[in-house]
Amino acid sequence: MTSAPLHTRIPVLLYHAVMDDPPAWIAEFTVSPKEFASQLDAIVASGRTAITVGALAAHFTAGAPLPPRPVVLTFDDGFADLVGPTAEALAARDLPSTAYLTTGAITPGRPCLLPPAPMMTLSQVPRLEQYGMEVGAHTVTHPQLDTLTPGLLRRELREAKVVLEDVLGHEVRHLAYPHGYNSPAVRRAAAAAGYTSAVAVRHALSSERDEIYRIARLILRRGHTVADIEQWMEGRGAKAAPYPDSLPTVGWRMYRRARAMLNGPEFAG
Repeated sequence: MTSAPLHTRIPVLLYHAVMDDPPAWIAEFTVSPKEFASQLDAIVASGRTAITVGALAAHFTAGAPLPPRPVVLTFDDGFADLVGPTAEALAARDLPSTAYLTTGAITPGRPCLLPPAPMMTLSQVPRLEQYGMEVGAHTVTHPQLDTLTPGLLRRELREAKVVLEDVLGHEVRHLAYPHGYNSPAVRRAAAAAGYTSAVAVRHALSSERDEIYRIARLILRRGHTVADIEQWMEGRGAKAAPYPDSLPTVGWRMYRRARAMLNGPEFAG
């Protein structure tokens, strides 16, 4: 399979928490507010135009036009900073984005596999849209979806969608797979549950030929810098999707499924 040409490569960035003192379990995937501001400024300076996942999905499915050099910013889980300083930093630069929320993590008293961390709350979800953020689902408990039984898989996908739709008053159409883990069966289940797109991780650039139910994203780690952002904005520094799963990826999925059969659903952080 030939690699996507540079001009068709689309950076889809995956952020988690934006804070100075994160819990240890999420620290590797946390960006400080100062570094985050610098990264956003680099995105603006690159000349890329930020769009939501919904806009990208509409292009994939219906040929809706995209700006010449799009970029997509996404945020997983629903950490407490998202509904305040993070959303404000995005709005100040006129950068639309998509937030994928784990409903069990943002609803007090609900079970969730994510370890403790400062989280936003379900009642705050409508405020994200006031900031111009698109809201998507990230399941209920944050399991490895490709290790679940069909019944549990359907429940995770549908319940998260319904909970967010109830608080927002409109349809929620976009999904992010926890840990990025998916499979052909998971992708079929996402479509059957009513999602029109789903994002994975893959740590790769997306492209005009990417797959609507496993859109590739570039995951931000604490060691990434403005130089990494600048390279991605040029369409460089990572492979471009689509590409088939590697043998190690398939083997890792089989191993995780075997563990799940013994131990039940697990967090994979």
